[in-house]
Amino acid sequence: MGKNTVFADDIKEVIIDEEELKQRISELGKEITDSYEEDDDIVMLCILRGAVLFMADLAREIDLPVVFDFMDVSSYGASTESSGVVRIIKDMEENIEGRHLLIVEDIIDTGRTLKHVVDMLETRDPKSIKVVTLLDKPDRRVQKEIDADFNGFEIPDKFVVGYGLDFAEKYRNLSFIGVLKEKLYI
Repeated sequence: MGKNTVFADDIKEVIIDEEELKQRISELGKEITDSYEEDDDIVMLCILRGAVLFMADLAREIDLPVVFDFMDVSSYGASTESSGVVRIIKDMEENIEGRHLLIVEDIIDTGRTLKHVVDMLETRDPKSIKVVTLLDKPDRRVQKEIDADFNGFEIPDKFVVGYGLDFAEKYRNLSFIGVLKEKLYI
């Protein structure tokens, strides 16, 4: 398990290790770079808090000028299940009218939260909206029309933590993606 041994007893299994994360994020950076023109005005919008580590590493792999912005959105609270009620806790600050928007997500689960965010941001007239997600759980998708333009890893329907993903604000600093033992959240 390497780093973060303080949580070793809480993790049932590691499903994506640190090296796999680094390799795939490098590949995503190249895919994203290739999908835009050199002079495109790109705003990378990090969905807080889970996508912070992912965005920091991904941004360094994109060979284009980008502007960072942040949005804090909640539909989970301290639960393992999305409530379906999306709250915007912190809105973005950049004006995205006529600009390319790249939404950076940690995980797409049901798709409800992302659908709400995309619908809201489309009203601000960006030139384009693309989504990059580190993790995708297609088996849980309720909003079938929501998909990422760039997808790091497709994962099974398991409760995962690490590399920005949390349970009750813990485990974000793990250097890998792991499955949390059920006894800790059931």
